[in-house]
Amino acid sequence: MADVKKIATRESYGNTLTELGKEMPNLVVLDADLAGATKTGIFKKAFPERHIDCGIAEADMVGVAAGLSTMGFVPFASSFAMFAAGRAFEQIRNTVGYPHLNVKIGATHGGISVGEDGASHQCNEDFAVMRTIPGMVVMCPSDDIEAKAVVRAAAKYVGPVYMRFSRFASPVFHSEDYKFEIGKGEVLQDGTDVAIIATGLMVNEAIEAGKALEAKGIHARVINMCTIKPLDEELVLAAAKDCGRIVTVEEHSIIGGLGEAVCSCVAEKCPVPVKRIGVNDEFGHSGPAADLLKQFGLSAEHITEVTEAFVK
Repeated sequence: MADVKKIATRESYGNTLTELGKEMPNLVVLDADLAGATKTGIFKKAFPERHIDCGIAEADMVGVAAGLSTMGFVPFASSFAMFAAGRAFEQIRNTVGYPHLNVKIGATHGGISVGEDGASHQCNEDFAVMRTIPGMVVMCPSDDIEAKAVVRAAAKYVGPVYMRFSRFASPVFHSEDYKFEIGKGEVLQDGTDVAIIATGLMVNEAIEAGKALEAKGIHARVINMCTIKPLDEELVLAAAKDCGRIVTVEEHSIIGGLGEAVCSCVAEKCPVPVKRIGVNDEFGHSGPAADLLKQFGLSAEHITEVTEAFVK
């Protein structure tokens, strides 16, 4: 059997921006002296006149992007998640969110899988802070094909968008005919014993956990929730009613992310037990990405173990 193709979604981001550059003459890309790492350098090579390096000044970059958007451009401002969502939060909130400007934030290197860069760069709080900004769309694609679709959807959407992409290469499991829509989740495996709702890198782990649980006689409904805000409440509530219990999985703090979005939805409209799997209110540390994901319980094996115990 051929090996499964693995691609980091930051690569998908850079490649898709370049494709869109040919289709959208008003698309511009900004970065904060990280074009090589965020892969916006691919766009820069193709369209140097539409790429702006703002230097190590993320707050300024967001301000420039806001200004460009008022002149009819579609700016994609890019940096590591820790700096895009963290350092530039005030500017994103006040300069982009408050006037609801058409600015797209491309945040790469999110989560524990940043690996050797360590706790200072492992952003596990970005979903939480971006979700609090009124009108902000928050998305985290699971593989190369979905990431490309997310970038294209963001380019078409009128309003602020936050996208998180990974440094770590993930298996490509979507087919080329996959249709993505902002605010809509995707059922990857059906079942009625428990629902596993995952986002980003954790979707593939949830798929593998779903297979393992099936072998144990536990029929899990596996859901890919790329859009964390607006959440697909219809899909979440259907899972709650049909399965009676939900497990959420995210490469993010269990505080303020996908898990809490799901909990808020079901608590108000269809109360069922929910188990959150994520980073447990702690900082990460330096180490190989694959090892860290296992250490922090972000693996198919841990999801299987926790879900099995939760069901029984």
